[in-house]
Amino acid sequence: MAFEAVSERAPSRVLDVGCGPGEFAERIAREIGAEVVAIDTSPRMVELARERGVDARVGDVQDLPFEAASFDCVLAAWMLYHVPEIDRALFELARVLDVDGRLVAVTNHRDHLREARQLLGVERADGGGFPAEDAPSMLQRYFRAVEARDAAGLIRFPDMPSLAAYLASLQGSDEPVPIPADTTFPFVTRRRPVILVATKQ
Repeated sequence: MAFEAVSERAPSRVLDVGCGPGEFAERIAREIGAEVVAIDTSPRMVELARERGVDARVGDVQDLPFEAASFDCVLAAWMLYHVPEIDRALFELARVLDVDGRLVAVTNHRDHLREARQLLGVERADGGGFPAEDAPSMLQRYFRAVEARDAAGLIRFPDMPSLAAYLASLQGSDEPVPIPADTTFPFVTRRRPVILVATKQ
């Protein structure tokens, strides 16, 4: 859905902010034919993205190293909730977009993966400074039109090893997480991501 939101704009120049290892940026360049520039705060992620042939650079969304109106589409997928100064980041994203440029931002509701997180003793997902409940009104400060596209669904885990491995990944650990013995399988948890499509004022 995020890729579709980018491709709908038929962009010629795209900025991928918080690009990680560059899979999304590579796909945009390959399938849409757009010129793509990607940034990430992690030098290692930039290195991995460059190995995919992506024009990737170390950079911070709060102080983008680009002139105004440099892009007609910006992608910020699952990263704005990590940003300390979200207003500064949104200002920067709007600044580098051309007139009628599109921002595609992906974030989660606060109850994303609630059932899985309860097994970890975490009642709700950390929405940081950009939870889906508040994100549209935050974007409206800098963008004239904001559309929220619900991408909710279910994740089913067939057995205990698959669930334990997934919970470990949520914690950034390689060690399996102990699962209560009375957990029933298949175990189902609801995912609640939202794709926000915003047009520059």
